[in-house]
Amino acid sequence: MRIRVVNPNTTAAMTELAARCARAVAGPDVVIESATSRTGPVSIESHYDEALALPGLLAEIARGEAEGVDGYVIACFGDPGLYAARESARGPVIGIAEAGMQAAAHLGRGFSVVTTLARTVGQAEDLAERYGMRRFCRGVHATDIPVLELDDPLVRTVIAEACRDAVAADGSDAVVLGCAGMAGLCEYLTAEIGVPVVDGVAAATLTVQGLITMGLRKSGRGEFAAPPPKPYTGMLSTFGSKGAMP
Repeated sequence: MRIRVVNPNTTAAMTELAARCARAVAGPDVVIESATSRTGPVSIESHYDEALALPGLLAEIARGEAEGVDGYVIACFGDPGLYAARESARGPVIGIAEAGMQAAAHLGRGFSVVTTLARTVGQAEDLAERYGMRRFCRGVHATDIPVLELDDPLVRTVIAEACRDAVAADGSDAVVLGCAGMAGLCEYLTAEIGVPVVDGVAAATLTVQGLITMGLRKSGRGEFAAPPPKPYTGMLSTFGSKGAMP
């Protein structure tokens, strides 16, 4: 079984972190591969960033399809391009916000999300609504740490304090980490704050693995059927029904 962790931004260090977290939970018969987008922003912290990340993400999905990958994890908490990627892939495609929230909903009556910049709080709330998690999601809290500063060892204490405050304010039973760049902190944070802390990369990896193990693939009908062929122009001229691999 081959699962590819796709980082929609262009920062390779974040890809490596996400892949390590995926490998830590994957079964012995699972090969975890990773891919860094070749086109787009170095981090995704706005609607603008997300829009410009999509061509690079979809090119990586197309590349994976040509190489026989069985399923994908989108390693960005905004789950950018999730539905477009599902149209393009044969196997399951899971976003880390989607999987993280669903996992946390199994652990208690409600969870809090602790994320990066305050400007992304509304996007996380929208995702909770989209995934039917609004009744479980008791609050979204920002640390105001930029994505590219999450690799600083000193920031983990700031994140721990934000998690502690979120649990106290919301009365939550679990915390979902709102960025793939926080993926390696779960064990430390769980010990620090005393409630389960969910890493969406791990949750998404195991969701993909479970679906493939059950022999389940994406439905080829309706909305998530392969997109109809048509010409694209300008910078997107390499895209089409078979995707792009520039």
